[in-house]
Amino acid sequence: MGKRIIQQARGHGSLTYRVRKKAFRYTIGYPSKIYGEGVVLKILNSPGHTAPLAEIKYPGGIFYIPAFKGMFEGQKINFDSKEVKEGNILELKDIPIKTQVYNIESKPKDGGVFIRTSGSSGVVSKIVGDKVYVLMPSKKEKAFNKNCRATIGVIAGSGRLEKPIVKAGKMFHIKKAKNKLWPRTSAVKMNVIDHPFGSGRGKNIKSKIAKRNAPPGRKVGHLRPRRTGHVK
Repeated sequence: MGKRIIQQARGHGSLTYRVRKKAFRYTIGYPSKIYGEGVVLKILNSPGHTAPLAEIKYPGGIFYIPAFKGMFEGQKINFDSKEVKEGNILELKDIPIKTQVYNIESKPKDGGVFIRTSGSSGVVSKIVGDKVYVLMPSKKEKAFNKNCRATIGVIAGSGRLEKPIVKAGKMFHIKKAKNKLWPRTSAVKMNVIDHPFGSGRGKNIKSKIAKRNAPPGRKVGHLRPRRTGHVK
C-alpha cells in the first residue's frame, strides 16, 4: 500500500512537519529607527539559530542581534558615532574598507538579512558611487546600498562546525529544533508507488518537468523551468 509522498505530507500540516514555535521566539533585526547608545543586557541561547543572540536595550526599547566574538553582558554599543568598534551598528558608507561586518541589510531599514550564521563575517572591499561592495563568506562580492546598516565584528560560535556530531541522535535533535526534514530519503530509492522517481533497475535518474499547476504528488523534478538542456 502506498503512502503520501513527502510533499503531500508536509502540505497536510501534521505535527511532524510543523515548525517548533519556541525555537523561534526571538526575532533578529535592527529597529527601523535606532539612536543613542545601547547596552547588552543578556547573551541568549536560541535553538533556532546557530549563533548566540544578544539582547540589547536602547532608548527606544529592546532588540536582538547575533552576538559577536568577544561580546560580554553590560557592554556598551553605539549607533550614532562613526567610531569603528566591534559591536557598533553603522551604515556601510561610514565603515572603512577591510573592516569585518555581519548582519547586513538587503535594503535600508529592513533589519538585517545577510551573514547571520555562527562564525561568519564579510569584508567591506570597495566603494563605487552609491554602492558599497562586500566580500561575502562565499568569496563573492555583493553590492549594497550605501545606507544599509551592518554590525562590525565576527559572529560568535565559530567552533560549531569543528565539534563532531558523533551519533545520529544529536543530528536528529539539531534538525528537529529547526523543523528540518532529516534523514531525507532519496526519491530514486523509493518504490514507484511512493514517488514519481521511484523503482527501476538501479538509479535511473531522468529529467522530469512538472507543470506549474501539478498536484503535490506530481510536483517534483523541474518545476516549470524556463529552459532545459545544456547551455550552448
